[in-house]
Amino acid sequence: MTREEQLAELGLTLPAPPAPGGNYLSAKRVGTLIYLAGVVSTNASGVMTGTVGLDRTVADGYSAARSCALTQLAVLKRELGSLKAVAEVVSVNGYVNSVAGFEDSPAVINGASDLLVQVFGEEGKHVRAAVGVSALPRNAIVEVQMTVRIE
Repeated sequence: MTREEQLAELGLTLPAPPAPGGNYLSAKRVGTLIYLAGVVSTNASGVMTGTVGLDRTVADGYSAARSCALTQLAVLKRELGSLKAVAEVVSVNGYVNSVAGFEDSPAVINGASDLLVQVFGEEGKHVRAAVGVSALPRNAIVEVQMTVRIE
């Protein structure tokens, strides 16, 4: 089963990949690695906004992180033509717009990690950071940056 078929089986479709919002690239290849710029949480209505621990729950954050992972897969598909060339997900850096002292950033970023493992299996397992921050661009709930290795 292709990764695109795996996404369909999960009932998921890739969103339109975003254009860079400044003087940077969405993806940069260095040898067999592709570094992906951070993407903020979005859905069909636009940016998913708010602060976990204030007006958003851990479950809201989990959903936002999952949406970030889907967007990153859309960026990869645009860059590679398909997800077939992805050998493995190397790293994920997740940032959670949260109140001071919020301790559950890992539970939020699990939304991205869980999706990547569902799509890529063992090759989706990665190293990561899950960091709480006081603000994100456009008041997004989550931002996720990734690095993948391609074949």
